[in-house]
Amino acid sequence: MSRIGWVSLPPEQTNPNSQHTNDLNQYGLGSMGLAMATNLQRHLATKRALNLVYSNRTMARGDTLKRLGAVPEPSFPSLVAQCGIIFTMISNDTVLSNLITTAVESGHSLKDKIFVDCSTVHPQTVGLTVCKLKEKQASFLAAPVFGGNPIAVDGKLVFAIGGPRSAAEVVKPLIQDVMGRKIIDCGEDATKSSLLKIAGNIVTVNLMEAVGEAQVFAERTGLGTGPMEELIGEAFGAVAGGYSKRLTTGAYAPSLDSRPGFGVSLAIKDANHALAIANEHNVRLPGLQVARENMMAAREYAGECLDSSSMYGVLRQQAGLEFWNEKSRKGGR
Repeated sequence: MSRIGWVSLPPEQTNPNSQHTNDLNQYGLGSMGLAMATNLQRHLATKRALNLVYSNRTMARGDTLKRLGAVPEPSFPSLVAQCGIIFTMISNDTVLSNLITTAVESGHSLKDKIFVDCSTVHPQTVGLTVCKLKEKQASFLAAPVFGGNPIAVDGKLVFAIGGPRSAAEVVKPLIQDVMGRKIIDCGEDATKSSLLKIAGNIVTVNLMEAVGEAQVFAERTGLGTGPMEELIGEAFGAVAGGYSKRLTTGAYAPSLDSRPGFGVSLAIKDANHALAIANEHNVRLPGLQVARENMMAAREYAGECLDSSSMYGVLRQQAGLEFWNEKSRKGGR
């Protein structure tokens, strides 16, 4: 088995209290990537394979992996040189493009290496990445994931894989029943898996908006969030129920010293991708547009340390309530 690398490189972290920033990932990236890499390292250990090599802007984030036997490597070019399969879980298109450019210009041979990106990036970025690596006789698989951090911890994510079939067959055993419960095969065109991920996010963001609206309605009418949450979980499934819990537990606006489950700026970026592609194809996404505006208003009001479900705070304000509920970081104040 080829040695496997894992790379998680967010942009530099800024002030968590910042109200205005273009940095799309100060928070939350490490949660998903660390959970996935941990499951992969445990799998490699059971197979007595070579340990995972990992890199991250903040290397201390990988201490859990190191204790499991994974090997830290601060230098991305060095990691690429050592590994035949390189997983990336990064924050945005620019970071992925910069990583691939670094690999291509590193001077190391990329022949027969497989790069697997599990992030949400624009199909155009995927297409350009495929071309760059193909020139170096390397393969690229777009393998974005569906599911939040608790699902990642349990190794139950859904993966959408697109790219060369030969590369996909090599990588699938590292995913199925290791990091994920299901692999959706999107064929040899890697852009199709990226497009599926973006389409899936339309459902995700709209569902968060709908759950937030229902919970604000329940609170304002005196019905109460408890019965509403019970109904959401029982009638609409665990995913919707999980989104409701983000609201009622205050996780939509966590304390500044913690990480949101999925940062609001990442969700806005994903919504922007969907809206841009929809516009190109004369498709209207009114629900997503409303949800994006509410997420942007939440970030404007409360800063970057917010979950993607933080449109709930804005919905509360629109109904005459405080942005913060009793369980959120400002405790209803």
